Amino acid sequence: METTHHDILIIGAGMAGLSCARHLADAGLAPVLIDKGRGPGGRMASRRMTIAGADISFDHGAQYFTARDPAFRAAVAAWEEAGAAAPWPDAGDKAFVGTPGMNGPLKTMAQGFDVRWGVRATQLAREGTSWRVTTDAGEITARCVVVAVPAEQAHDLLAAAAPELAALPAAVTSAPCWAVLVAFAEPLPLTEACLRRDGPISWAARNAAKPQRAPLETWVIHASPARSREVLDMPRDAVAALLLEDFRTAAGLACLPELVHCDAHRWLYALPGVVAAEPARFDAAAGIGIAGDYLHSPRVEGAWLSGRKLANAILHERVAPQAC
Repeated sequence: METTHHDILIIGAGMAGLSCARHLADAGLAPVLIDKGRGPGGRMASRRMTIAGADISFDHGAQYFTARDPAFRAAVAAWEEAGAAAPWPDAGDKAFVGTPGMNGPLKTMAQGFDVRWGVRATQLAREGTSWRVTTDAGEITARCVVVAVPAEQAHDLLAAAAPELAALPAAVTSAPCWAVLVAFAEPLPLTEACLRRDGPISWAARNAAKPQRAPLETWVIHASPARSREVLDMPRDAVAALLLEDFRTAAGLACLPELVHCDAHRWLYALPGVVAAEPARFDAAAGIGIAGDYLHSPRVEGAWLSGRKLANAILHERVAPQAC
């Protein structure tokens, strides 16, 4: 990829980055986004595969989201109208999920934007009035840069280039989470679609109970932060076996049915601690800002609100001719 120059570059096309992009675009700006993932998802990821002849979508990251802020409720209503989200009463009377997978809202939000998927930013450097962003696909320059990635990754990018800004994500410690994606040959004898526990398994959900999912008996099992740390660096297959046994115990079952599919995914930065400072921060003089759920609240809604707050800060500075 040749070096390209843009007005605003957003690093991270998850909920915070796309929320920021959407609000900037609504004001007439044209941000460009890069994301290391192969497509929309991040912690709202959905993994698609074919099992027993059926197309399955596993929500192995965030399981659902709630909407409290009026502006976010309006966004969720628009996703519902677009067929990208639906209520999921099993998780609560105000719970929603993406449709047909958890990444449905992100796919809708990404439409119409220039998003370069599979591009990882590795270094930032200020050069005159612009930023030079080194990626594994080439270099990009931009007048203004938004860093909308998990706190630990944001700190790594910002530490040398913007140390004062980097101090905010540096104060965050995110809890890990091992997730197990499993399909059984027959339904489990459980009436509950969601299990919330205080032990090694903090959450388990019948993935097939969500709207617009295939009817195969699929479950997503999340280990607690403590259990995830205990097995953090173990091989994936060994972790899956241990957590399945933890799940069997938590569910009160004598045994589990035959497995049709079993896999595990490690989220190193699953649940961030929150910096009690401000929902986003923008350095107008340097032309760089940060957004993410770690700045607002560790929820999908928190990421969306943080991205919107940063967009508003950028737009406010745009009133001044020399500002980013």
